[in-house]
Amino acid sequence: MVRLREAADTGTMADRHELRAADSDRDRIADILRDAHGEGRLGHDELLARVEAAYAARTYVELDRVIADLPVARPAQVARPPQPVRPARRLGRRIIRGTLTVAWWFFGFVVALNVLIWMGVSISQASPQYFWPFWVAGPWLLILGTAEMAYRARE
Repeated sequence: MVRLREAADTGTMADRHELRAADSDRDRIADILRDAHGEGRLGHDELLARVEAAYAARTYVELDRVIADLPVARPAQVARPPQPVRPARRLGRRIIRGTLTVAWWFFGFVVALNVLIWMGVSISQASPQYFWPFWVAGPWLLILGTAEMAYRARE
Protein backbone atom coordinates (compact mmCIF):
# COMPACT_ATOMS: atom_id res chain seq x y z
CA MET A 1 0.00 0.00 0.00
CA VAL A 2 2.81 2.39 0.88
CA ARG A 3 4.51 1.84 -2.47
CA LEU A 4 1.25 2.56 -4.30
CA ARG A 5 0.74 5.74 -2.32
CA GLU A 6 4.31 6.85 -3.00
CA ALA A 7 3.85 6.18 -6.71
CA ALA A 8 0.59 8.07 -6.71
CA ASP A 9 2.13 10.98 -4.80
CA THR A 10 5.21 11.25 -6.99
CA GLY A 11 3.34 10.55 -10.21
CA THR A 12 5.74 7.74 -11.21
CA MET A 13 4.69 4.53 -12.86
CA ALA A 14 5.52 1.11 -11.43
CA ASP A 15 8.34 -0.84 -13.09
CA ARG A 16 7.30 -3.48 -15.58
CA HIS A 17 8.43 -6.33 -13.30
CA GLU A 18 6.11 -5.07 -10.57
CA LEU A 19 3.05 -5.06 -12.81
CA ARG A 20 0.54 -7.87 -12.61
CA ALA A 21 0.29 -10.18 -15.59
CA ALA A 22 -2.93 -10.81 -17.47
CA ASP A 23 -4.34 -14.15 -18.62
CA SER A 24 -3.33 -13.29 -22.19
CA ASP A 25 0.29 -12.87 -21.01
CA ARG A 26 0.19 -16.27 -19.32
CA ASP A 27 -1.25 -17.83 -22.48
CA ARG A 28 1.52 -16.25 -24.58
CA ILE A 29 4.20 -17.69 -22.27
CA ALA A 30 2.54 -21.12 -22.37
CA ASP A 31 2.64 -20.95 -26.19
CA ILE A 32 6.36 -20.12 -26.05
CA LEU A 33 6.94 -23.10 -23.75
CA ARG A 34 4.99 -25.41 -26.07
CA ASP A 35 7.05 -24.22 -29.02
CA ALA A 36 10.27 -24.85 -27.05
CA HIS A 37 9.03 -28.35 -26.25
CA GLY A 38 8.28 -28.94 -29.92
CA GLU A 39 11.84 -27.83 -30.78
CA GLY A 40 13.26 -30.30 -28.25
CA ARG A 41 14.49 -27.64 -25.82
CA LEU A 42 12.24 -28.85 -22.98
CA GLY A 43 11.29 -32.32 -21.85
CA HIS A 44 7.67 -33.24 -21.25
CA ASP A 45 7.90 -33.12 -17.45
CA GLU A 46 9.72 -29.79 -17.54
CA LEU A 47 7.12 -28.42 -19.96
CA LEU A 48 4.31 -29.37 -17.59
CA ALA A 49 6.11 -27.84 -14.60
CA ARG A 50 6.85 -24.59 -16.43
CA VAL A 51 3.34 -24.25 -17.85
CA GLU A 52 2.00 -24.72 -14.34
CA ALA A 53 4.42 -22.07 -13.07
CA ALA A 54 3.39 -19.73 -15.89
CA TYR A 55 -0.28 -19.99 -15.00
CA ALA A 56 0.56 -19.51 -11.31
CA ALA A 57 2.66 -16.39 -12.01
CA ARG A 58 1.23 -13.09 -10.85
CA THR A 59 3.73 -10.56 -12.19
CA TYR A 60 5.75 -10.09 -15.36
CA VAL A 61 9.01 -10.87 -13.56
CA GLU A 62 7.65 -14.28 -12.55
CA LEU A 63 6.67 -14.96 -16.16
CA ASP A 64 10.11 -13.84 -17.39
CA ARG A 65 11.77 -16.29 -14.99
CA VAL A 66 9.82 -19.19 -16.54
CA ILE A 67 11.34 -18.57 -19.98
CA ALA A 68 14.63 -16.92 -18.95
CA ASP A 69 16.84 -19.73 -20.28
CA LEU A 70 15.01 -20.09 -23.59
CA PRO A 71 16.15 -18.27 -26.76
CA VAL A 72 12.95 -16.35 -27.30
CA ALA A 73 12.52 -12.95 -28.82
CA ARG A 74 10.62 -11.00 -26.24
CA PRO A 75 8.70 -8.23 -27.98
CA ALA A 76 8.31 -4.95 -26.17
CA GLN A 77 4.97 -4.48 -24.54
CA VAL A 78 2.85 -2.54 -26.96
CA ALA A 79 -0.69 -1.68 -26.05
CA ARG A 80 -3.05 -3.11 -28.61
CA PRO A 81 -5.76 -0.82 -29.82
CA PRO A 82 -9.17 -2.08 -28.80
CA GLN A 83 -11.00 -4.05 -31.43
CA PRO A 84 -13.61 -1.92 -33.13
CA VAL A 85 -17.09 -2.71 -31.95
CA ARG A 86 -19.90 -2.32 -34.38
CA PRO A 87 -22.74 -1.14 -32.21
CA ALA A 88 -24.69 0.06 -35.25
CA ARG A 89 -24.72 -3.44 -36.73
CA ARG A 90 -25.76 -4.98 -33.42
CA LEU A 91 -28.46 -2.37 -33.01
CA GLY A 92 -29.68 -2.99 -36.55
CA ARG A 93 -29.83 -6.74 -35.96
CA ARG A 94 -31.75 -6.23 -32.72
CA ILE A 95 -34.24 -3.98 -34.49
CA ILE A 96 -34.71 -6.52 -37.29
CA ARG A 97 -35.09 -9.38 -34.77
CA GLY A 98 -37.64 -7.38 -32.80
CA THR A 99 -39.58 -6.48 -35.94
CA LEU A 100 -39.65 -10.11 -37.06
CA THR A 101 -40.81 -11.25 -33.63
CA VAL A 102 -43.64 -8.72 -33.60
CA ALA A 103 -44.60 -9.71 -37.17
CA TRP A 104 -44.74 -13.42 -36.20
CA TRP A 105 -46.94 -12.68 -33.19
CA PHE A 106 -49.23 -10.48 -35.25
CA PHE A 107 -49.38 -13.17 -37.96
CA GLY A 108 -50.33 -15.79 -35.38
CA PHE A 109 -53.03 -13.57 -33.90
CA VAL A 110 -54.59 -12.70 -37.28
CA VAL A 111 -54.52 -16.31 -38.52
CA ALA A 112 -56.02 -17.57 -35.25
CA LEU A 113 -58.76 -14.93 -35.45
CA ASN A 114 -59.54 -15.90 -39.06
CA VAL A 115 -59.66 -19.61 -38.19
CA LEU A 116 -62.03 -18.85 -35.28
CA ILE A 117 -64.29 -16.85 -37.61
CA TRP A 118 -64.23 -19.71 -40.14
CA MET A 119 -65.08 -22.20 -37.40
CA GLY A 120 -67.93 -20.01 -36.17
CA VAL A 121 -69.37 -19.74 -39.68
CA SER A 122 -68.96 -23.49 -40.27
CA ILE A 123 -70.71 -24.33 -36.98
CA SER A 124 -73.54 -21.89 -37.63
CA GLN A 125 -74.07 -23.33 -41.13
CA ALA A 126 -73.96 -26.89 -39.73
CA SER A 127 -71.43 -27.89 -42.39
CA PRO A 128 -67.77 -27.13 -42.98
CA GLN A 129 -67.26 -24.16 -45.24
CA TYR A 130 -64.46 -23.57 -47.72
CA PHE A 131 -61.24 -22.97 -45.72
CA TRP A 132 -60.66 -19.40 -46.81
CA PRO A 133 -58.17 -18.51 -43.96
CA PHE A 134 -55.59 -20.29 -46.09
CA TRP A 135 -55.61 -17.27 -48.42
CA VAL A 136 -54.86 -14.98 -45.50
CA ALA A 137 -52.16 -17.16 -43.94
CA GLY A 138 -50.45 -18.53 -47.07
CA PRO A 139 -48.93 -15.41 -48.66
CA TRP A 140 -48.14 -13.89 -45.30
CA LEU A 141 -46.40 -17.11 -44.20
CA LEU A 142 -44.37 -17.15 -47.41
CA ILE A 143 -43.17 -13.56 -46.89
CA LEU A 144 -42.42 -13.94 -43.17
CA GLY A 145 -40.72 -17.31 -43.69
CA THR A 146 -38.48 -15.84 -46.39
CA ALA A 147 -37.59 -12.87 -44.17
CA GLU A 148 -36.82 -15.18 -41.24
CA MET A 149 -34.58 -17.42 -43.35
CA ALA A 150 -32.73 -14.39 -44.74
CA TYR A 151 -32.18 -13.08 -41.20
CA ARG A 152 -30.88 -16.43 -39.95
CA ALA A 153 -28.61 -16.90 -42.96
CA ARG A 154 -26.72 -13.73 -41.97
CA GLU A 155 -26.07 -14.83 -38.34
